[in-house]
Amino acid sequence: MRLCTAAQARAMDEYTINNLGVPSIELMERASEHLARAALELMGDSGSAAVFCGHGNNGGDGIGAALCLLDAGKSVRVFLVGDRGRLSQDTSQMARRLNERGGVLEDFPEDAGDISDYVSGCGVIIDAIYGFGFHLPLKEQARRACSLINASHVPVTAADIPSGVETDTGLADSDAVRADVTVTFSQAKIGQFITPGALCCGQVLVRDIGVTAPPEEDDSPAVSTVEITQLLPRRPRDGHKGTFGKCLIIAGSRGYTGAPSLASHAAVRSGAGLVFLGVPEAIYAIEAVKNDEAMPFPLPCGNDGRLASGAVEQVLQRLEKCDACLIGPGLGIASGVTDVVRAVLENSKIPVIIDADGITALAENIDILDKAACPVVLTPHEGEFARLGGDVHANGRLEAARDFAFRHSCVLVLKGYHTIVAMPDMSVYINTTGNPGMAKGGSGDVLSGIILSLVGQRLPLGEAVIKAVYIHGKAGDICAERYGECSMTPSDIIDAIKDVTR
Repeated sequence: MRLCTAAQARAMDEYTINNLGVPSIELMERASEHLARAALELMGDSGSAAVFCGHGNNGGDGIGAALCLLDAGKSVRVFLVGDRGRLSQDTSQMARRLNERGGVLEDFPEDAGDISDYVSGCGVIIDAIYGFGFHLPLKEQARRACSLINASHVPVTAADIPSGVETDTGLADSDAVRADVTVTFSQAKIGQFITPGALCCGQVLVRDIGVTAPPEEDDSPAVSTVEITQLLPRRPRDGHKGTFGKCLIIAGSRGYTGAPSLASHAAVRSGAGLVFLGVPEAIYAIEAVKNDEAMPFPLPCGNDGRLASGAVEQVLQRLEKCDACLIGPGLGIASGVTDVVRAVLENSKIPVIIDADGITALAENIDILDKAACPVVLTPHEGEFARLGGDVHANGRLEAARDFAFRHSCVLVLKGYHTIVAMPDMSVYINTTGNPGMAKGGSGDVLSGIILSLVGQRLPLGEAVIKAVYIHGKAGDICAERYGECSMTPSDIIDAIKDVTR
């Protein structure tokens, strides 16, 4: 699903009104009806509602929804959180209709305690204070209103986007409204799917109000949610082990024997033909016992049980015979690890996936990444991303990921709630599968193994990464349903891959 920016949403509205001749008040009426329907579903048998409106057109949507609730026999109080003298033309018209129906557009009081009892007793709150044009921070009056809404513990329906959330970045004020349902119009917005804003939106309902995009082509970088119609291509009947990819994993160290095993098992389960697992000699015997399908082999290591520089030659020899390489899970931090990572990136002719400690090895040597001779996929969580110089706080996760992928010509998988996949061409994909039960040590190793497998099977690089992230999250969702979020394990996720890809 393509996501839009505030500017794109505004351009669609303007084109529909100015070029197609659809009256703006008609669009507002349609939006109000959809908003009211969602509110009615949330409030159930309750007889009262509270609507908080700004002075812009988003506020008009809220007032229009209040009119629909009145028509449905509900009791409604409507509060203006804004400047009455700045009501937009359409919002003013909606306010007049409210007055004609016997309703009142009340000024939001200085002391919110005056209305807190009423609000807390409602069956639903409609948040229509700010729309897609909001920029941080919340103004003081709006902050008090948002705080009251959040403190009421009443179900909330937000108009277009919760007040306090930025449309383009997903950045959210600390007092942003926490909605149960967000009714957005015509096209979903970026901020509804990027944390922390995504956490404020609840269920996002996209409703058509007859808005049309301008015919001229928009050259903005695409931002989309991940939607997969065909996960993996049909395997040819005459295929053999080499047909489905020879994958190389360089991972593990003393005390970290689980990471390489999880990655290798995930790669095999995801369809890789052959998986070679290079580990420090100190843990080779352990990995040989843990792996039946993958093929472990020992590499030189130091007394600390971590890779030594002497491993470089063997790793490079293996690279020449493989289709994709994963380096990093459980390697630990050591000069030998950095030497191996550098050698792989400088010499590899095949795609390289760098995860975990492989990313740490790059943190103070980012030039290694910039001089890479091969396509590179990085899979950091936010802490690792920060060590690489990524700043998710200034302009949000999306812009930080997109900027990094573009500057360093890599595919970046920024893990977390709604994992972001950013491409070197500045296009971005947001994954919506997955759940908190996956927040356990080892889940990232499973993901990197799936990515390796799909890249090794020679899917186009970007497609392989996007599908791997989706499969990982979907398998996690199956496990959450099967075992519960608390009890599911990374090994369970590996087992559930078969239920996603069959």
